[in-house]
Amino acid sequence: MRRFAALIFALLGLAAPALGDDISSYAFVQHDGTLRVDGRSIQLYGIYIPPTGDTCRTNERPVRCSSRAALALEFKISGFVRCTPREKHEDGSLTAVCRANGDDLSAYLLERGWALALPDAPFEYVALERIARERHVGVWGIAIEPTRPFAR
Repeated sequence: MRRFAALIFALLGLAAPALGDDISSYAFVQHDGTLRVDGRSIQLYGIYIPPTGDTCRTNERPVRCSSRAALALEFKISGFVRCTPREKHEDGSLTAVCRANGDDLSAYLLERGWALALPDAPFEYVALERIARERHVGVWGIAIEPTRPFAR
């Protein structure tokens, strides 16, 4: 499935148009699922991460508590990411396509049900959200209201 998604992304030129050079550095996952990379706040492209409440990893010291999407990102990233900026916001933050170990992080969260595809997201993102919904994983399998900050 990942190879198929990577092929589709490449064919559609998902990573373009860029706003400049890629940002490649160590990533810190913020509580809301945004990333802090090279001193910049980066929101993942094409997705909305609904609030899920805090979950705690009690097997770590100190105990780490955060949203489920943020914990999933931390597990996936384990260090460096490469982000291709897509949009710069007035507050200086960016929206970017970010990859860890070659995998698209937005697709990763969608596939596991921890994110929702935005209305202008690529078709592949919408498909991954629908698959997660049908499989009842992530927000589709727990008792929360996956509210969106937009109308569909």
